Amino acid sequence: MSMDIRAHTRKFVEKDNRLAALSYFGTFAVYFTSFFLAASYASTWWIVVPMGMVMGLAAVRLYVLQHDTGHHSLFETRQQNEWAGHGLSVFTFAPFEAMKQNHNLHHGFIGNLDHRETGEIHTMTLREWNEAGFWDRLVYRLYRNPLILIPVGAAFTYFLRYRWPKNTSKFGIQQVLLHNLGVFAWAGLIYLLFGWTGIWVWLGSSYFGGMFGVWLVYLQHNFEDTYWDRRPDLDPQVAALQGSSCLDFGWFFDFMVASITLHDIHHFNARIPSYRLRACHYSIPEEMGLRRIKFPEAIRAMSLKLWDEEAERLVPFPAERQTRTAAQAS
Repeated sequence: MSMDIRAHTRKFVEKDNRLAALSYFGTFAVYFTSFFLAASYASTWWIVVPMGMVMGLAAVRLYVLQHDTGHHSLFETRQQNEWAGHGLSVFTFAPFEAMKQNHNLHHGFIGNLDHRETGEIHTMTLREWNEAGFWDRLVYRLYRNPLILIPVGAAFTYFLRYRWPKNTSKFGIQQVLLHNLGVFAWAGLIYLLFGWTGIWVWLGSSYFGGMFGVWLVYLQHNFEDTYWDRRPDLDPQVAALQGSSCLDFGWFFDFMVASITLHDIHHFNARIPSYRLRACHYSIPEEMGLRRIKFPEAIRAMSLKLWDEEAERLVPFPAERQTRTAAQAS
């Protein structure tokens, strides 16, 4: 099955600078227009709220495009992608080089239980949970609570963690420092143009986009029939297809987030441009076994917390009685 899909995906790897530029500059146009309207009419709630939301969603799309440039899969040449990625970083809060290298590590260790540090959302196994003490369980419960994971996670990741991402000393301190200067310079320009009103619109819209982005990141690998394993049994191709989700929320949703929803095919072949992912995915026959997650299943996935190695699926927290029984049996 995997080889057939790989042969199929190779038909969609061709980059087109016209489509890339339309996606890139078109998203910027939506971002700046919505920001201008939100900041200019900040006292009119029925303008500032929807325009702020549009700006936040445009920021998510810019982040996805930056992710594509990190794979050199948006524009035709490596240099074009590198320049485009750096150009996006101020508006996504993500230093390009560190983001690119850390994300490549994530791709390299997808589904590997021995290298969960490369993932965006930490997942404990059921066995680790049963062996954990009170404080470790409490911290993990709080961490995996959607009311904390999404709002606190977004604020921490985009406003704080990305000022000094993991592996910064390895992948480029100077680039991160220059990026941070760029973010503060952009904030200064906003203040000169719109005062504190513009700053709050920018931060509020970015925060909304960050929460939306964290929710998407969670769903990319956290669903019931996802895939985790340890070497030598780990199969990277199965991990890519089964351990990454396809969120089937409709064409417009895919367009709005530059098809990051089609994450299984992206992990299987990261060279496919975002503007070809949907055509690639939905031209694969259903009998080839790709799963598509509808909205109700995506909501249910937020209740799944632990990887059960024996059942090979993501499960909710066990009842305390079950946990004590398992601990006694071991």
